[in-house]
Amino acid sequence: MRVGIGYDSHPFAAGRKLILGGVEIPNAKGLAGHSDADAVAHAVTDAILGAAGLGDIGRMFPDNDPQWKGANSIELLNKAFLKVAEAGFQFVHADVTVILEKPKLAPHLDAMEQRLAEALLTGPAHVSVKAKTNEGMGWIGRGEGIAVMAVATLAGPSATRPSGGHSVT
Repeated sequence: MRVGIGYDSHPFAAGRKLILGGVEIPNAKGLAGHSDADAVAHAVTDAILGAAGLGDIGRMFPDNDPQWKGANSIELLNKAFLKVAEAGFQFVHADVTVILEKPKLAPHLDAMEQRLAEALLTGPAHVSVKAKTNEGMGWIGRGEGIAVMAVATLAGPSATRPSGGHSVT
């Protein structure tokens, strides 16, 4: 078993749609970013890539590459997952926490789990998305943006010991 951690944050920006976990959320502002700025999909992408030892979203889809301008982050998650699967790993589970004051995400969590699961070629029972506030504290509490944390578990090839490693007998 391998575990990876993902994190992403974006400020709110006028004139953009708010896309989280592949779902458009009604809100006056979206998130600033090179792609569609789906911080949920970005955090999950980093978590699966980290668990597989394949780097991060910025290395796979650099934000200075014009081909990713406005990209659908659920599609990027799927592309990253296909690389993870190609490396011999199987997706087991992802747990995601979205931290924001508004809008309330409870009505959208099931749809987000479904969209993430589709990108990961699994069922929604293997993806958990929760929303929490920051209790009014800091930049998130002031409503300036959001942060997302994700943990992903993969099963797959055994980890190899780096050269020079020590064994305990």
